[in-house]
Amino acid sequence: MAQTIPKNIAQQIVEAVKDVCEHDINFIDMDGMIFASTNLKRIGDYHEIGHKVARSGESIEVETDDSFLGTQKGVNIPFLYKGEICAVIGITGIPSEVRKFAYLSHKLTNLILREHELDAYERIQKTQLNHIIRTIVHHGCTNQPYLTDFLKKYQIDQRTDYRTLIVKIDSHLKQETAALNIASIEKSIFRAFEQTGSPLYTFNYPNEYILLIEQEQFQKWFYLFRTLTEKYFPAVKIGIGNFVPLSRQQYSYDAAKIALHSLFGEECLAVFDELDLEILLGNLTEDVKAHFLKQTISCLSADEQELLKAYFSTNMSLKETCEQIFMHKNTLQYKLDKIARDTGYNPRRFKEAVVLYIALKIHSIL
Repeated sequence: MAQTIPKNIAQQIVEAVKDVCEHDINFIDMDGMIFASTNLKRIGDYHEIGHKVARSGESIEVETDDSFLGTQKGVNIPFLYKGEICAVIGITGIPSEVRKFAYLSHKLTNLILREHELDAYERIQKTQLNHIIRTIVHHGCTNQPYLTDFLKKYQIDQRTDYRTLIVKIDSHLKQETAALNIASIEKSIFRAFEQTGSPLYTFNYPNEYILLIEQEQFQKWFYLFRTLTEKYFPAVKIGIGNFVPLSRQQYSYDAAKIALHSLFGEECLAVFDELDLEILLGNLTEDVKAHFLKQTISCLSADEQELLKAYFSTNMSLKETCEQIFMHKNTLQYKLDKIARDTGYNPRRFKEAVVLYIALKIHSIL
């Protein structure tokens, strides 16, 4: 079956060529109907000479207007793509003057069609790759032969251990700057992913960016991820999972989520291997977590919880907490006393502070 030229592409071509030669140009299908033209009134008209060219495969030049049905003087040449005629290019004007523009249109159409096919192929490849990555990190790949063939095409050894890395953008950026900031941040994230050399990265709606990276490359490019969090603090947070084979990346993905949720106060990057308490908390059932929160910090406002996080991030130092959140010492003490009354746990007593600290960690994980 002959290649067909999309109407929108044909229309773009005729308009581009007219900008150069200032002559009207038509694309005519195999039935002699004009389907793209710089003279919009002619679209849908029958072109007798165009039809003859389509059937014969030979160029035809017309010296006078209206010699044939729907035809004006000009040059009409068959457009061949991959060895087959798929349309006719007609250009209006004195043949000796416009002949070269007809052949220019032919070359331009060839180039644009090839580029269009390449773009479509790359989109298909990227879609397949995105599907593979999401399948691996969310469910594991049950179709092993398909996974093997796909990774072979990318020259990826599935026996090599990989980490799953999750980058998240804070969805609470101020509305007036959110679009601009997110576009800039996203560009930087993908640039960092590409720099690692790993093709295994994708975007997961609404604000999650996933990279699978092997050990050697992770050590080499770790600074890129630290730089991302420093450059875009506090909008960007990164959680990094443990090393496991590709077929078990759902465990590394879960570990990366635990690392991400473990971030506390001004922390923006966490590696699962370096966690301790968070590993235990991340494996509690949802019911247990909810019950613990109900007994501890459920009565606290968001501001009170943030105050506690700042307090614990300074190792329970009143002075450093005041400096960090710009609060008078007396005001801080008053607020901590109120938290103690409301929750039944005094954040200035170590054992009771531990309970509140764990509750905040669980709340972050949830």
